[in-house]
Amino acid sequence: MVRLEKVSEEERKMLLSLPCPSFESNPWVGGPPLRERRLAIITTAGLHMRDDRPFQLDPNDFYRVIPGDVRPNDLVMSHIAASFDRSGFQRDWNVVFPIDRLREIARDGIIGSLADFHYSVSSAHRGEELKAPAYEIAGLLKKDGVNAVLLLPV
Repeated sequence: MVRLEKVSEEERKMLLSLPCPSFESNPWVGGPPLRERRLAIITTAGLHMRDDRPFQLDPNDFYRVIPGDVRPNDLVMSHIAASFDRSGFQRDWNVVFPIDRLREIARDGIIGSLADFHYSVSSAHRGEELKAPAYEIAGLLKKDGVNAVLLLPV
């Protein structure tokens, strides 16, 4: 992730002018205790399997499926933004895809299980464009029995 002091003054002003929503501290929906949750990761880091096609500036290119048994060398990052700092991912993939930490807490019984599949979403789209793919991903999550999602906006 790029640091604010590393971007141009013009870009810094633009970023700082964006609205920052606030949320109530209560969950949007109820659910089972953590130890019964099946959790999936959704990240906007532009990750995909090494043998999958990279993300591109394509209006119909929204997400990639990442298998739950993925290993670090299986994933690559094709995040589109030129100013995006990839060094954190290169040092430790858990920065943008914390699968190792989640595997540990699943093994320790803190969460019930991890999903068979996780998702990386292209951040090169506006909210309305993501509506149909979001429903598609929701259907896939439901089919996988997922009842909790860790969202990682990058």
